[in-house]
Amino acid sequence: MKIIFMGTPDYAKKILQRLIGTKGMEVVAVYTQPDKPVGRKKVMTAPEVKTLACELNIPVYQPNRLRESEVVKELLKIECDYVVVAAYGQILPREILDHAPCINLHASILPQYRGASPIQQTLLNADKRTGVTAMLMEEGLDTGDIIKIESIEVGDDEMQDTLFERLTKTAANLTVDVLENFDSYTPIKQDNSQATHCSKITKQNGEVNFENAVEVYNKYRAFTPWPGIYLACGLKLKKISLEEKIGKNEMGTILKIDPSSIVVGCKEGSIRIFKVQPESKNEMDIISYINGKRLALEDILS
Repeated sequence: MKIIFMGTPDYAKKILQRLIGTKGMEVVAVYTQPDKPVGRKKVMTAPEVKTLACELNIPVYQPNRLRESEVVKELLKIECDYVVVAAYGQILPREILDHAPCINLHASILPQYRGASPIQQTLLNADKRTGVTAMLMEEGLDTGDIIKIESIEVGDDEMQDTLFERLTKTAANLTVDVLENFDSYTPIKQDNSQATHCSKITKQNGEVNFENAVEVYNKYRAFTPWPGIYLACGLKLKKISLEEKIGKNEMGTILKIDPSSIVVGCKEGSIRIFKVQPESKNEMDIISYINGKRLALEDILS
């Protein structure tokens, strides 16, 4: 079985690893996003998928636009049985969709959370279940017929990194299953009336206030490690927990000071803060921070 693989981040890399390690499957080409400058020094960095493919001498293609005619012509010359797509970041044109069955692994239970950030959206909404959908791709965004869904439970305090890891493992197993048993599945159309969408996460999404404790905590779960959560003053909340879901407080008031943490009131509920990072400074424990700011009980954290 010959496979063209398309993907970019770690999620895709681990699916690619599983395909490479499965008997009877040959990855004949890898398509991924172009190298990008990373960090303050803007060091050009290859996608993880590219690094893995190069280590194994698998041909790698990094077109800026997959829809360009020359790019399409080049791909159509590559003989394959399937095209597998996982967090690639570009829409496939009709010519490629017709080249071979194109199977996408999307980290949600479609048609819920079509788009770029399904894992974060699951945590923002405090969903109890999520999953991975294997679907036949079409020209729309995550609108193709569903081949199979594998679902998992989401813990009340689960963070982005652990949920990401579990969904990645689920996706890798599902990919192999669908490819090995493709002819036995009957794809079904999505119910578009039930569709929801989620957009790409930006740094600005991480700003929080002390309006609602549950919302602050769910943003912390969804946006750690990136973009993180921070107050309008620039103070990053690096380690927190949900203290109370209900109760009325003045926003940002320090309600309690313990040896290693403080409780801060929200208009609804409260959160416990353990570590923070002031703007342009290193991460520190919250007690050192409030001592340096000379903040005490009933003061406003800022």
